[in-house]
Amino acid sequence: MNSIQNLYDLNHTLAASYLAGFTYPWEALKGIKEYIISLGSTLGEEYNEVSEHVWVHNTAKVAPTAHLGAPCIIGADTEVRHCAFIRSSALVGDGCVVGNSVELKNVILFDKVQVPHYNYVGDSILGYKAHMGAGSITSNVKSDKSLVVIHGETEIATGIKKVGAMLGDHVEVGCNSVLNPGTVVGRNSSIYPLSCVRGTIPANSIYKTGGVIVSKI
Repeated sequence: MNSIQNLYDLNHTLAASYLAGFTYPWEALKGIKEYIISLGSTLGEEYNEVSEHVWVHNTAKVAPTAHLGAPCIIGADTEVRHCAFIRSSALVGDGCVVGNSVELKNVILFDKVQVPHYNYVGDSILGYKAHMGAGSITSNVKSDKSLVVIHGETEIATGIKKVGAMLGDHVEVGCNSVLNPGTVVGRNSSIYPLSCVRGTIPANSIYKTGGVIVSKI
């Protein structure tokens, strides 16, 4: 269930051809920066290169107080709100919301993703219509700085020091939750507010208080 094929509908991202070259989503993290730069040069006239390696669609709304660090792409009808901080290497899809005081770094946000209030999203991939509640964050580095392992039915060594969360399509994350390094949440699953999440959460599940997981079906 951790595969790109099981987590994401690639019809909802400009990164479709890039992601299709990998089995697991965290394998794509190392090349996001280079992919954005190469993709940006191919975008049509509907995108403006507002500064070097920063492309914004004509229909996107970017607050004057927002910071767009290179490289990044902001898709059609996306709203980047007051004091949003896009550090670098962010591919933000169409119809997204990047809210006040949100920080993005080395991420792919599929179309219609919402990270609207005080979120940190780093070294992560968020699927179509994924939503992170206010104050929820992706933790992307372990406290001992060791390489991240994906925990589940089997353990998968990523060989990478920085891995945030891989959220499948339509995932809902409750307010003030922390997604620990290497968290994978399957499609259509929900996380209770104030949760501390670790490991792999199956698709169509609810992650409840205390780490109890129940099926929605």
